[in-house]
Amino acid sequence: MTAGFEEARRVADALLFEGYVLYPYRASARKNQLRWQFGVLVPPSWAEAHGEHAEQRTECLLEPRGADRLDVELRFLQVHRRTVERRVPDGAGWTEVARLDLADRVLVPWDEGKEERVELRVPLGQLTGEGRTLRFGCPCGVTREPVHVHGCTGRTVGRLVRRSRALAGEIRLATEPLPGPYGALRLTATVRNVSEWTPEGQGSGDREAALPHSLIGAHLLLGLPGGRFLSMTDPPEWARPAARICRNEHTWPVLAGGAGHDDVLLSSPIILEDHPEVAAESPGPLYDATEIDEILSLRTAALTEQEKREARGTDPRAAGVIDLVDSMPAEVMERLHGAIRGLREVTGERPAPAPPGPVAPAPGTPDPGTPPDTETPPPGTPVPRTSAPETPRPGTPAVPPTGLELPIGPGLPWWDPAQDTYDLPGQDTVTVAGRLVGTGSRVVLRPGLRRSDAQDIFLAGRGATVEAVLQDLDGETHIAVTVDGDPGADLRRQQGRFLYFRPDEIDPDPTCDEAAPEGGD
Repeated sequence: MTAGFEEARRVADALLFEGYVLYPYRASARKNQLRWQFGVLVPPSWAEAHGEHAEQRTECLLEPRGADRLDVELRFLQVHRRTVERRVPDGAGWTEVARLDLADRVLVPWDEGKEERVELRVPLGQLTGEGRTLRFGCPCGVTREPVHVHGCTGRTVGRLVRRSRALAGEIRLATEPLPGPYGALRLTATVRNVSEWTPEGQGSGDREAALPHSLIGAHLLLGLPGGRFLSMTDPPEWARPAARICRNEHTWPVLAGGAGHDDVLLSSPIILEDHPEVAAESPGPLYDATEIDEILSLRTAALTEQEKREARGTDPRAAGVIDLVDSMPAEVMERLHGAIRGLREVTGERPAPAPPGPVAPAPGTPDPGTPPDTETPPPGTPVPRTSAPETPRPGTPAVPPTGLELPIGPGLPWWDPAQDTYDLPGQDTVTVAGRLVGTGSRVVLRPGLRRSDAQDIFLAGRGATVEAVLQDLDGETHIAVTVDGDPGADLRRQQGRFLYFRPDEIDPDPTCDEAAPEGGD
């Protein structure tokens, strides 16, 4: 397979096991009662009756260039339902129990996930027209693991029984050429659960019954050795119309394999940006990315010994988290506190040029304007403040006013509202499409595809009321709004917690807004 797959798998592993087991990592915790939320492809019979989906569809654009094949890797988890059995006192049999207490852990019933992969290499020439369809399956099975009184030693006191159900699925791949001279193709990759399992009896509405027949955390890795995939969020100008009409359902394709590489694509059930990567500060998987690593590690370290025993017995991955946090050095924990990674590189901004003025002399060099008989004090010597400003010498640029003067001394505030002459924030207006927009204006939300996340895109076309027009310290304008029909709008106003859009992400309502005056801004 493509070498870039190894780098992409680091991110894909985080997707595959996201939400696998949540803090506090115990099976008894309420957070761990409803599991498997991302990339779940259920049997078709269950999907039709319960509003879940049996397939995911990926559409992306590629330039074959020198590529003659497509590498495909489908990854998912198969549920292995685990029960706990205790050995009867006479040693002649086993009885199923709700828990088995050991010195280092507490074993309880649990659904474990076993990673499965379906790999194939397909010549690009075979994907034209109807394309190619591959059927795959995973067999059912039962395994039994003995449980000893002390880890792997001592007498056998119980056993873990794991049962898996048969899975059946298919991958369909097809390409079609794009119009124009670029030689690009549109690739459609569909993954579908084709299990014939049907719910029956009183458990027909039980999602737990459908999960063993489902593909969990399903996602695709696609490789194009010698060619390149096009970004779906920032394609070349000539490819934008084709990218706009690509249809992706229950998954989203992003460039992967490391920055600067475009021959690997990850189709993820969680929306990501191009070239996602695992933070270098992260010491290991915590399976709960809705939390901050530092807080999660501190909370895990604070679990009681009994809670840690339960976590260790819940799942081997949960036991790994407990051991990771317990053995984490202080310097590793300190790295989790946060990092800033070149914000100006991300925004494309350049540092503001230094204001014009006299160049400061090098340390230890006398100021040319200093009289010859005046001794230059050594660095670090306090210089007394004069009672009146010095008269500037002829030809010296005027020094701009220093602005707000703050009181100095212990116990005095660093900011004095009485001296601040700025207007209250949020009272500004901004001109959008030739109309003034300010507090109370009616607008229609038009979130842009480049900067917006999924939550913004869901609001496209919705009406809203402007609550404030704000500027940040970089001079960027942000429009705070409440959305029509939001039952929590009054609460948002009380707390000042609004949704924010840029001026190019709204359209003013022409029936309500005032036209901008001639020459106005």
